[in-house]
Amino acid sequence: MRRALSAFGTVALPLALLAAAWWLSHRPGALPPAAAVLLPGAVYAALAVALLIGLAFHRGRIVFAALAVMLGYTAFGRFVGAAPESFAARAAFAGLCVFAPVVLAALAWLEERGTVSVHALPRLGAIAAAGAFVWWIVATGRTATVDWAYAPLVELVIDTPVPQLGLVSIALALAAIGIAAAVQRSAVVAGLGWALAAFGLALHYSAARGAMPIFTAAAGLVLVVAVLQETYRLAFRDELTRLPSRRALNERLKAVGRRYAVAMIDVDHFKRFNDTHGHDVGDQVLRMVAARLARLGGGGQAFRYGGEEFTVLFPGKDAGEALPHLEALRAEIEEYRMAIRAPTRPRRKRAGKRRRTGASSAQTVSVTVSIGVADRSARHDNPEAVVKSADRALYRAKRAGRNQVVS
Repeated sequence: MRRALSAFGTVALPLALLAAAWWLSHRPGALPPAAAVLLPGAVYAALAVALLIGLAFHRGRIVFAALAVMLGYTAFGRFVGAAPESFAARAAFAGLCVFAPVVLAALAWLEERGTVSVHALPRLGAIAAAGAFVWWIVATGRTATVDWAYAPLVELVIDTPVPQLGLVSIALALAAIGIAAAVQRSAVVAGLGWALAAFGLALHYSAARGAMPIFTAAAGLVLVVAVLQETYRLAFRDELTRLPSRRALNERLKAVGRRYAVAMIDVDHFKRFNDTHGHDVGDQVLRMVAARLARLGGGGQAFRYGGEEFTVLFPGKDAGEALPHLEALRAEIEEYRMAIRAPTRPRRKRAGKRRRTGASSAQTVSVTVSIGVADRSARHDNPEAVVKSADRALYRAKRAGRNQVVS
């Protein structure tokens, strides 16, 4: 269910917004006259909401993206909308087509640094530099530069006012944002891609009455959706292990039904392991355990409970049915040997190969887990009681020597 909601917010809803924008811009009379009059203000309202929500949730990428789109829309109205055939209009339009995608792609790959910090200055500087460059082209009357920007690169069968250099910029930026979204698994980055798609459509259909404000407003709404989706994801998913969080577990337990089992899992001697090998290696251990929990059989649903503790929920099963799957998990973790980079090993892979001379320089370590499992019964007839019962079973496993499953 949670994955379906994530896909809806990341793909289906932005796509629906773009489809609605296309429908509104291609149907004469779809907007009543009063709404058409208010449309330019609605654009700034949508972008302002995105900007304010980005500020409230410290999402600098959304803030700067909304600001960049807002400045681009303002420049379009100031130059292109006022005199579309003028030199200034041609220069401004080409600048929007080329530089807006570059700015959004750069934001996708820059690390999130919030909004009120020294890191905001280079981002604002990049947006200002793009605008200043276009202004300089207009102010100095560099017609040759503008003609070069509009020069065809290949023969195209589609009819679009966007210069081919702009089409290349949009295509490359969309590809770069798509890769960044896949690598970072970020709804905000995906939102930047949808906002670029909306703004690209605004530029493509800019000659149609009302298309530019409608698609730009859609870009602002997409950015709002991206912030809300990312906030939802952070509230219900653990960043380190990428498992659902304790909050997600609590919600799931409210609708689990009358037959279920709960397992509590704890990494043995984790504090001592952390003190010996460092927190980075400790994080690596937690991610390793989480990865095996994520593919646990028997219909088990894994959650990060907190610290080195995890929880597995088995809907529709009792403790006896869950035990074989938990025992297999315990054995798999016990047998896993994790390599630790030696302190003296060079960071560069090639240099490390030269130093190894045929022998591995990595130390290997292993960890074990203790597991307690309980199911719903007449004695434990609510989720809190079942979780507490599983927790008591976990501590019995620890007192019995650890690295075992206790029901």
